[in-house]
Amino acid sequence: MKKAIFVLFIVFTTTVRAQFTQSIFSKDPVIHLETWQQQPLYFGFFLGLNSYDFKFKYKANVMEDIQVQKTTGFNVGLVADLRLQEYINLRFEPGLYYTKRTLNYPDNYFTTFIPNPSNKIREVNSTYIHFPLLLKFSALRTGNIRPYLLGGFSTTLNLSSNSKSPDDNLEQLFRVKAWSPNYELGFGIDVFSEYFIFSPSIRGVFGLNNELIQDNDPASPWTSNIESMQTRGLFVNFTFH
Repeated sequence: MKKAIFVLFIVFTTTVRAQFTQSIFSKDPVIHLETWQQQPLYFGFFLGLNSYDFKFKYKANVMEDIQVQKTTGFNVGLVADLRLQEYINLRFEPGLYYTKRTLNYPDNYFTTFIPNPSNKIREVNSTYIHFPLLLKFSALRTGNIRPYLLGGFSTTLNLSSNSKSPDDNLEQLFRVKAWSPNYELGFGIDVFSEYFIFSPSIRGVFGLNNELIQDNDPASPWTSNIESMQTRGLFVNFTFH
């Protein structure tokens, strides 16, 4: 029984792959959804992955940088696409982004006491509501393929910022600002299938302002030498229209 199911699965996937390749990537493909992108407004949704980092600028020279340990987070959201002209669209892509970064502080940051392992590590968990407004510049469609570039600005609300907390790193609480503006650049490709458009894309996000909230103690080893801390991120999104 298992062998029969395995054989059927192989036959099914091979058939689907062959049909997909023939309709999308063949020399003379069947044109799908030919007038879909001529609509003035259409919608979709996306799922994806992210990797966030921090860029630090220090007040005084340091022997060692603060090391950021990154993780892979996830994204989910909606897409509204407004057609401005044949090759330019305005896109609004509100989404929920979750990520986690761990900051590792070198021993020489602690001059007034000997740090234990918990002093040298700060976990920054972030749950973002992300509001990007982007311009999409599409190339000429070739068969069922249409590459594009993306660029624009966004603002992000960090639901895990701890910005209103009176506690700080002395109580092992790392604080950042709740709102942060960014600019974004990326590229992707529209793949037209028979029933929907599949659009994988890669996008970088770059914070514009300092996001760090200084500790209450001006001499804090965790924040006193940091002039600015800005988000850097990479998104890989899979959009369906």
